[in-house]
Amino acid sequence: MNTARILSIAAVAAFASIGAQAGELNGNLYGTDFEAHVQSTRSSTDVRAEGQKALPNFAKGPVADYAARTTSNLDRAAVRSDALVAIRAHQIATGERS
Repeated sequence: MNTARILSIAAVAAFASIGAQAGELNGNLYGTDFEAHVQSTRSSTDVRAEGQKALPNFAKGPVADYAARTTSNLDRAAVRSDALVAIRAHQIATGERS
């Protein structure tokens, strides 16, 4: 059992090192150096300004609008107690299985 385990670990390590060497020799492992060949046509200040302009509209949408309009009539303690009851009744997944 131990021999098979050691051999399987050695095989995985060998395949990983061969893959790493192939990437280094080729200089382009699955397009990882794509950014090195791209020349931007816009300045960073233009991009930041566009991002700042779009930021207020980022969180708006049907889900966000619905959540903003929803009001709750429960306080924090009531929500926590309901959550404890649901956890004890196994209605909420907890731990590593969730």
